Parts: sequence; C-alpha cells; structure tokens
Amino acid sequence: MAQTDYTYAVARIRFKETALLSDSDYDILLSASDAQTCIRNLKDKGWGGNAENDSAEDLISFEENNLWSFMTEIVQDKSIFNFILVKNDFHNLKVAIKCVTRDVKPDDMLIQNAVTSPELVFDAVSKREYQRLPEYLSETARYAMSTLLSTSDGQLCDMIVDRMCLSHIFHLKEIYDSDIIKLFCELTVASSDIKIAVRCAKTKKSLDFIKKALVPCDSLNIEKLAQSASSGYDSIIEYLSTTEYKSAVNALNDSMSAFEKWCDDYMTEILKPQKWEPFSIGPVIGYLVAKQNEIKAVRMILSAKINHIDDLLIRERLRKSYV
Repeated sequence: MAQTDYTYAVARIRFKETALLSDSDYDILLSASDAQTCIRNLKDKGWGGNAENDSAEDLISFEENNLWSFMTEIVQDKSIFNFILVKNDFHNLKVAIKCVTRDVKPDDMLIQNAVTSPELVFDAVSKREYQRLPEYLSETARYAMSTLLSTSDGQLCDMIVDRMCLSHIFHLKEIYDSDIIKLFCELTVASSDIKIAVRCAKTKKSLDFIKKALVPCDSLNIEKLAQSASSGYDSIIEYLSTTEYKSAVNALNDSMSAFEKWCDDYMTEILKPQKWEPFSIGPVIGYLVAKQNEIKAVRMILSAKINHIDDLLIRERLRKSYV
C-alpha cells in the first residue's frame, strides 16, 4: 500500500479519534438508571448515526458495521485487516459445520464482517464443496467435518478449527511488514495459548490433547506451557512468571475475563504511541482496535443494565480508554 494512502487514512482517523468514548463517558453510562438511558446517552455521542436504533443489539450492530465500512473506505487494500477479520471466517466455519450436521439454519449466527463471504462458507460446507473456499479454510473444513461425523465430538471439532485459526494468524504475522501488526498477531496467539492451557489444566486434559490444542508462537515455549498445563494450574502460573507475560499472572488468578481485560489493555498501551506515526498503518490499527474495545465495553455495560448486574463489577472489567 502506498504511503500517500496511509497519510490520507491517518488524516481521517485523526477526526474519528475525537469521537471515541473517554473514561468520563463510561462513568456517565455506568451511572445511567437503565439501558434505554444508556442508549440515549450513546446517541448523544454520535452512536447509531441517524438510524432508529432503539435496541441495544441494533445499536451495537450498527456501530460494528459502520466501523468496517469506514475502514474499507479509507484503506483501499482490505487485506491489510485480514489478521483481525480472519477470526470471523473460522467462527463462521464452526457455525456452518454445526448447523449442517444438525440440519438447522444459521440465522443470525454468521458474522458478516469477514475475509470470506459467510454465505459462501455455509453453502460450501452444506454441499461439501470445500474446494470453493480459500485453502486455509477448505482443509480445515474438510478435516473438522470428517472428525465430527466420525467421532460426534463437538469439542474436538472446535479445537481443530480454533487451532487452525491461530496457526493461520501466526502465518499472517510473517506476511505483514508492519511491526505493530506482527505484535498483534503474536499477542493473539500467545494469549489464546494461555487461555487454552488454563482451561485444559482445570479440566485435567491429557498432555497429548494439550499439545494438539496449543499453537507455537515466538514469545512462549509451547512444550513448557503444555507440560505445565498437564501438571496443573499452579504450574502454569509458575511458568508464566518466567515469561514476558508475568504481569498477567494477577489477572489470571482473578478470572479469565480479567485476563482478557489485561490482554486488551496491554495492546492498548502498545498502540497508543502509534498515534504519532502519521506515515504508517499504526494509527489506523490503533483506532480500529480502540473502537472494537469501545464496542465491547458498551455491549458489556448495556448487558449489565438489562440484566441488573452491579455497576462495580462492570467497572472492574472495563478496558483502558484509548483517548
């Protein structure tokens, strides 16, 4: 992609950044009496555009679609975002396999913002025409489907798809020239490996299963992580304390959602300096990740209001603001 394209994109991003929610905006949302008051406050901040989005889900869907419309408008080569979008391809593949084998329709379970058309994924899987899919999906679809049909093990099927997803993201890391994208890919794989290891330890999975579930990356020794997971949760913590992820230990000891917050905050802090790199893709990626975290935070707050969950609990889970 040409440098001039990045310069134009960054100029557009500069204006968009001013509309991101701040910590004080989150305080206002948290202090709202109910979900409808939250929605009115969000609309006052520009959420939803001029559309009549009166439900929480409609408002969030609008923002998600509007975000990707904006991204593809300012950057000509959409493939620059594949390292983020490709996760939705694999999500759609899992949905397609489960719906086809259960003879149900996917309805609204497919995610539209993806590298490959979700309709194509579902149609190819339903007709067993895997060759119509990109290679990274076709082989995964064929293997996962045959495994599910022969074993009836949905968990094993999910593990196959998830592992291939992470492997592909790690492969994409080698394709991009951007250091910040490489770092994002690395953190995505490493954090997923940590979550997989913890789940395996708590469910007492075998060492062989754990090794098959984990994906190699540069910042973790997968062999040591697998051995630790097979020995128990405390061994995972002991190993992680020797890695660059030692600052995540307290979050992990709290809960998995706290660890996910740590991952998002960690990336936010890394991305913030990218604001001052006007000739690179950094500011664009920074804004994209920040907006996705904002949507995640709003979804959490609205869900809490609808389900009458304590505001203090939600406040502890809110990600750091990018602004």
